[in-house]
Amino acid sequence: MPADKAGIIPRLRPRSAFPTQPVSPLNERSMSTALRPSACPGLLRIVQALDGGICRIKLNGGSISADQAEAVADAAEQFAGGAIEATNRANLQIRGIGEQSAALIERLLAADLGPRTAAGDDVRNLMLSPAAGIDRQMQIDTRGLAGQILDTLQSHPRFHELSAKFAVQLDGGEALAMLEHPHDLWLSACERDGEKLWAFGLAGCPTDRALGAVSPEHGHALVVAVLELFLESARPEQTRMRHLLDELPLSAFIEQLGRRLPIKALSHWQRTAVADDLHIGVHRQNTPGRLYIGAVPALGRLDPAMLRGAAQLARQFGNGSLRFTPWQSLLVPDVKASDAAKVLEGLEQLNLLTRAAEPLARLIACTGSNGCGKGLADTKQDARHLATLLPSALNLHLSGCTRSCAAAHCAPVTLLAVSPGHYDLYFRDATLPGFGALHARNLTIEVAATLLDARSRSPLDA
Repeated sequence: MPADKAGIIPRLRPRSAFPTQPVSPLNERSMSTALRPSACPGLLRIVQALDGGICRIKLNGGSISADQAEAVADAAEQFAGGAIEATNRANLQIRGIGEQSAALIERLLAADLGPRTAAGDDVRNLMLSPAAGIDRQMQIDTRGLAGQILDTLQSHPRFHELSAKFAVQLDGGEALAMLEHPHDLWLSACERDGEKLWAFGLAGCPTDRALGAVSPEHGHALVVAVLELFLESARPEQTRMRHLLDELPLSAFIEQLGRRLPIKALSHWQRTAVADDLHIGVHRQNTPGRLYIGAVPALGRLDPAMLRGAAQLARQFGNGSLRFTPWQSLLVPDVKASDAAKVLEGLEQLNLLTRAAEPLARLIACTGSNGCGKGLADTKQDARHLATLLPSALNLHLSGCTRSCAAAHCAPVTLLAVSPGHYDLYFRDATLPGFGALHARNLTIEVAATLLDARSRSPLDA
């Protein structure tokens, strides 16, 4: 079936991961006119890079079945260069796509990996904990509300006007949760006087001070009301919540929101931080005798054999699904405790990293100059070299330019490329914007490793 100029093919199938009402098939005209221009790739929009086209596959709650994972591996192998990336929004993307983009998209749609509506592909930006429903610390299982929100985002044409970067987060109180990625709207489970509530905030993170709360039955209504109010209030160039709130007082937005649904005051509540290594290794679930096992593809990059192998482990020892995480890693959930050693061994044989102490498991790097025209250095190659020089694991981000595509949050340490093999070194500082405080300029990887080692040994940083 021929594609249009954007690499779009005129057919969609309803998804099965979160049950929704059936939709009517779209014809070619409605498909091609429904999508807005965007620099962000999607499943239906192939965006060009130096190494070929990029197709982004948005996963419902980060979850993908073993069969779907194999379909992604097949598509990357047959119709692209074989490079698959785990993203920092718990999605997957295929790189190196050439002239067979239509066939690749068709293969992914056949695996039920597409949106319910063509225009709905851009707005499926909903982040959950990778351990939603299975986390021992969770207060609310977010999956039911997530299904409602995803259905609404895709089905209501008004919401298709949202930017492809506009994003919502549902935090059920899990121990395994990414709490540093800013979202346009976040909801976080909390408890007050024995009552479960959804605390919420705008243009920030669940660790920020909550603006208010709603009862669980009003969670969906809150999301709808916030999105409607944003679209009614924002000018076309104000694509994100932070842009609107730069002009509209926050109190005015909340006042208008309170006219649409009952909002409860929530004084002095803030989400507490969690451990940063729960996405790696073996961890207990909320069901006795069941575990999830996390593994990191080095620098977020998988090949088809890795993905097929992980899918087979999930089918043999888990529940037949994988969950991807905002740390660019994957989980095999619902593993019996007696099978944990076999799954760990299988993941390691696939060259996936399963120990938090491995330096490469902690490094983040963008595509770099090897695949991106804006990259000033080959960040992935430099990151691999740096990992061999670091004596211990360190949460560190290598960025080929100031856009910081690989990290949606500010990492504790950032190396910002200034030329091939040379970087400026930053340390996170909550009082400063961007990457934080500039520590040194124009460092080679070897010098950067020496400085980082010395800093880690300093008693001032102990």
